[in-house]
Amino acid sequence: MDQEKIIKPINGYFILAITIALIVSSIYLTFTTENPEYALFLILAIILFKGFVLVNPNNSRVLLLFGKYIGSIKSNGLFWVNPLYSRRTVSLRASNFDSERLKVNDKLGNPIMISTILVWRVTNTYKASFDVDNYENFVRVQTDAAVRKLASMYPYDNFADEGHVEDITLRSSVNEVSEALEKEIDERLSIAGIEVLEARIGYLAYAQEIASAMLKRQQATAIVAARHKIVEGAVSMVEMALNELSKKNIVDLDDERKAAMVSNLMVILCGDKEASPVLNTGTLNQ
Repeated sequence: MDQEKIIKPINGYFILAITIALIVSSIYLTFTTENPEYALFLILAIILFKGFVLVNPNNSRVLLLFGKYIGSIKSNGLFWVNPLYSRRTVSLRASNFDSERLKVNDKLGNPIMISTILVWRVTNTYKASFDVDNYENFVRVQTDAAVRKLASMYPYDNFADEGHVEDITLRSSVNEVSEALEKEIDERLSIAGIEVLEARIGYLAYAQEIASAMLKRQQATAIVAARHKIVEGAVSMVEMALNELSKKNIVDLDDERKAAMVSNLMVILCGDKEASPVLNTGTLNQ
């Protein structure tokens, strides 16, 4: 048998009433008739008392008889089962697991620190109890293994300057990476009868030994991108200025004067610091 079997045991309140009646009858008859045989009612009540099972909401009990699986109780309340049954409690509540920060290599071989937040619950009490040794420890180990595999499948970030351009990265593709992580963990935990409700990356950063260098690289990439936009804007502004001057016949510029004007405008528009103006008190050619 490798399937979960749900059973509905006897209502515990009915047996509880019988047990109380046996206890009261045993005490009353023993003292009134002075016949010790009525003490057997008390022994029977004790045996019945050992069969009571209390199942709290979102909990279950797995029943065994001399090593044989009998079934699982998932309904909450007070029940009565065979006193010889051994019982295991398996929680059906959703549980959170925040993994430790693991040091792994991404797809490009860069060392990164990564952790995951997992929300899971048991759906099959038979598999959780008998297919794995300790299902809670199984969750921790398999989650760490899934995170290591996921980190090796994607780069931390794109580096267009080296030709490493990926559609999905760990840093920017949060939804895609979370879906892949959830699928990977769910496949690993399904053999233990565990359902993955949510899985996402809780912490992501470069490892300490390369964090400073990668930060400088990201800053340099941002500066180059900003400069590229500035140059594009400056060229458009210079082109517009020359066209307007020519269109309105404000001044007639030959190629040499246009080159000088373009050079001055590009220096002003693309420079890091404000330009210091120079007043020309002579002619235009001086």
